[in-house]
Amino acid sequence: MKVMKNSKSHIRGRFSKPADKLLTQYTASLPFDRRLYKQDIAGGIAHVKMLAKQGIISGEESRQIIEGLKSIRKEIEQGKFEFKPETEDIHMAVEARLIEMVGEVGRKLHTARSRNDQVVLDTRLFLKEAISDTVSGIKGLQSALLDVAEANIKVIITGYTHLQVAQPVLLAHHMLAYFEMLERDIDRFKDCLRRVDVMPLGSGALAGVAYDIDREFLAKELGFSRVSRNSIDAVADRDYMLEYEAAAGICMMHLSRLAEEIVLWSSAEFDFIELDDNFATGSSIMPQKKNPDVAELARGKTGRVYGHLMALLTTMKALPLAYNRDMQEDKQGLFDTVDTLLSTLEVFTGMVRTLRVKPENTLKAAGRGYILATDLADYLVKKGESFRAAHEIVGKLVNYAAGKGKSFRELDIKEYRKFSSLFGDDVRKITIEYSIASRNVAGGTAPAQVKRSLAKARRIIERK
Repeated sequence: MKVMKNSKSHIRGRFSKPADKLLTQYTASLPFDRRLYKQDIAGGIAHVKMLAKQGIISGEESRQIIEGLKSIRKEIEQGKFEFKPETEDIHMAVEARLIEMVGEVGRKLHTARSRNDQVVLDTRLFLKEAISDTVSGIKGLQSALLDVAEANIKVIITGYTHLQVAQPVLLAHHMLAYFEMLERDIDRFKDCLRRVDVMPLGSGALAGVAYDIDREFLAKELGFSRVSRNSIDAVADRDYMLEYEAAAGICMMHLSRLAEEIVLWSSAEFDFIELDDNFATGSSIMPQKKNPDVAELARGKTGRVYGHLMALLTTMKALPLAYNRDMQEDKQGLFDTVDTLLSTLEVFTGMVRTLRVKPENTLKAAGRGYILATDLADYLVKKGESFRAAHEIVGKLVNYAAGKGKSFRELDIKEYRKFSSLFGDDVRKITIEYSIASRNVAGGTAPAQVKRSLAKARRIIERK
């Protein structure tokens, strides 16, 4: 039987003439789903092992098919495989080549399965590997953040709210905030893995298959923890992809926030850090420029990842059960999300690990903007004033000092006492270092707490 060269090359029975060339081009997914070849071949090998075990095909037929599939995998990896557009997708491409190699027995590969459960299997196997790579990438960035924090354990920076001077904090404390965000990202991806780790083969097109198959055997062969419970659900939903893309979107949001701070901190106005030359670019016209392009691109790529999530949500939102061809649009966005997140994590790790902190500039900046105002209010509270009254008193003091063009340190005690008789000479002990040390609560920025948090973070990294 000669294989027809059209988009339905192995399912021509219903049709009396080949598909139009335009239809073939429009419906083909091979240009992008070909990257699933490893997963597709692994699924095929496990499937024919199971078919032989159950007596559905012979042991010799299974052996021939498996040898053919392994040869195809080798051809692809060596760049010798011809991806023919008329084969439509990776499943048909592999099957067509198998038949060329082993003959009619190759047609038995598709016994007791459908492309509907086959594609879900492939993408689930792909995502299991992607989640593992993603978690490893996040851990690498976490380690880089800890390296920066530990190397700059005494460095003081300005803490902001509304991008206005708020309170002084340790740089290490600031870095640990991103460590915590990324730790939650890891939790999300690991939780996502529980729902990805479901073996769908045996669901067929939607109703299951009419063969005595062993789904538990397939799950074990392919490394899944359990099999799907409902054949319609197994082929009809893509929530496992959506969940990865949602977790990726949140993770990219965290990276984008760090990117924004790197952009700000490396500017001449802040001058808190300098990026290594390996992770910055120049200008084609302005020779003084050292642009934080990695950070800027990460901000831009975050929107791209968000877009893929919204695209798949929109694709799925009105589909009746079970499979619909709309779902072919699930993979390009998923692949790009995985690639974007992994590459961003990798380049961020290198950028963060090599940045240079300028402690003299961060400390100087922390001395601006009446950053100790909250500490003065706390001082009055400890003297017996209510916090609301203390807040108002210090607000008036700030207004007075700003009008005089003076810092808190430049005010004399008489000026302090104009606003409250509770101010005494001991107000002079309130310094930036005092402010940081006073936040000695669990999770606070006091040196002792930060050292404890760093040690805990290291233990988390080491035991993963």
